[in-house]
Amino acid sequence: MDFDALREAIASDNPGRARPALASLVNATPEQAEPLLLLGLQQNDMLLRQLSCSGLGHKPTPAGWQPLVDTLQGDPEVAVRAEAANALVSHGLERAWPLLFAAFEREAEWLLRCSVLSAVAEHPEASPEQLLQLGGLASADGDSTVRVGGAEILGRVVREAAAGSELADQARAALLALQQDSDHRVVAAALNGLNSGC
Repeated sequence: MDFDALREAIASDNPGRARPALASLVNATPEQAEPLLLLGLQQNDMLLRQLSCSGLGHKPTPAGWQPLVDTLQGDPEVAVRAEAANALVSHGLERAWPLLFAAFEREAEWLLRCSVLSAVAEHPEASPEQLLQLGGLASADGDSTVRVGGAEILGRVVREAAAGSELADQARAALLALQQDSDHRVVAAALNGLNSGC
């Protein structure tokens, strides 16, 4: 791979050249890709920044952490912030959790909220306490897609928390409340979550 040529293409401000150059980094090592992905994060093209976040998630390096944090907290495009949220989880959920939860609380954008939910929903490191906290917030969201995600996360709490525990009872109560939702998809997800604990 000609990394000098790839660097020049990514910095060219020409999406037609920069995007394929960035995509070709799939075959590079994390150490080779890192400086070019960080360069992609600095470009004007939204999709280029989004692809750079995705690349930094698939090829996590210590130097990639802070630029992803900065992107999550400051990029003007919600799609880029959402991709940064996903990528941060590749550094470990324990480290990323405070940032993801703060972003979820701060932003009402459904795309970012769904991105956080999907990043956490099946993550093996997610604790029942974290899932209940996030699921409770999501289940009160104005967007039904986010509420569906919240119901799915609460269902995981019902499955994984100790039977009869306060956590399981709180998750079950939230799912029962969601059965009154106006959107049939939310109701179905809540019912599925309740049944998963049987």
